[in-house]
Amino acid sequence: MPPIAPPRPVRATLPESWPRTGTGEATGRPGLRLDTEKLLAARLHAVKVRPYLADALFALHVVEDPSVPTMAVDAHWRCYVSPAFVARMPVAELAGVWVHEVSHLLRDHHGRGERYARRHEEHGPGERLRRNIAADFEINDDIYGDGLPRPRGAVLPSLLRLPSGLLMEEYLRTASMSGLASDLAWLDCGGGADGQERPWELGPDGAHGLSRQQRDAVRFRVAEGIKGRPGDAPEGWRRWADEAFHPPQPWRELLGSAVRSAAGGPGVGENHSYRRPSRRSASLPGVLLPSLRRTPPRVCVVIDTSGSVSDAELGSALLEVAAIAQAVGGRRDLVSVISCDAAAGVAVPLCRAENIELLGGGGTDLRSGFARALRSRPRPDVIVALTDGQTPWPSAQPPCRTVVGLFPRPADGLDEDDPGYVPDAPPLWARVVTLG
Repeated sequence: MPPIAPPRPVRATLPESWPRTGTGEATGRPGLRLDTEKLLAARLHAVKVRPYLADALFALHVVEDPSVPTMAVDAHWRCYVSPAFVARMPVAELAGVWVHEVSHLLRDHHGRGERYARRHEEHGPGERLRRNIAADFEINDDIYGDGLPRPRGAVLPSLLRLPSGLLMEEYLRTASMSGLASDLAWLDCGGGADGQERPWELGPDGAHGLSRQQRDAVRFRVAEGIKGRPGDAPEGWRRWADEAFHPPQPWRELLGSAVRSAAGGPGVGENHSYRRPSRRSASLPGVLLPSLRRTPPRVCVVIDTSGSVSDAELGSALLEVAAIAQAVGGRRDLVSVISCDAAAGVAVPLCRAENIELLGGGGTDLRSGFARALRSRPRPDVIVALTDGQTPWPSAQPPCRTVVGLFPRPADGLDEDDPGYVPDAPPLWARVVTLG
């Protein structure tokens, strides 16, 4: 990632068949103008062979800039183009570059790269290049062929003997890519590929950039086009279309964090014990004071098994039970499960999550599930309710921490008999996480 101040010029080595485009003088033709007709012909070819990407390809605004190494994009859907690069590339290969650059934007490599850099504190130029290479690995393995030849210099996971079909983050975790860094120092697909703004980019206030809502609208149209004609797109794009508009929050991490936060709160799992005298005993000769010991917290999971919860959601609830057990240190003996529709079942100790039998199918009233959990002995330190939210809630806050995992539901169509029905929101005293 380059520093904030304008960096000094860097001479990077491009593949022999590619133009040297660092400056106008480097190309030997400082007055070279962009061949717009050839560039747009390449885009039309890309649309012809990849029609499901048409909305995204036509949404890009071209910016001519000889300082760009090849072609690059920013997070606001501007495509920066080197005139010398366009002059040297055949139309069919240039079409592949169009698809390559718009793939970075559709798959949100800008946002994902920025989050990865922030999470791992990797902000240097070498780390930026690694993110760009990993993003290229993710998209280059399935966008070429069938009328779209792979451009010269395109990097593939096979260069490092890595499997195809992985995500950018998985390639970053599994490979150092140090062996490719020196050969690919020229590689620069712009801030839209790795989350780091470049000196040539116009920024959020520049002309012809798309707003966040406009970018989301383009992604939505492309995803709907792929799902409408799934046979036209490769598996990687079909998978992207299925997942593109799921909630972006890392819900399993949030659920685990919520459980750990509730279990680790003051007073949870704490008790006085004479096994180890208190350090204050030294100030009171002849008096033995108990120490305050923290014992592992007990968690009771109340699973909504009413008729409005699908079998797939019940299956995912069992996966969450296993994840909750890991969140409390893997102590399955401290986790119990209650099935609840209009009435609560028996609290079942957790041995293996996949062996739990979930009974129900009627109406929904999780109040009975909360009451059954609080009657358990020993009483749980944390109650986790996994539900679709179509339930009345306890009128009073339970005397323990509470986490609610909500299965997602559309805003309308919850009740065919009563179109105006709106379920009660979870109470303010509960920590709420949206699942899936």
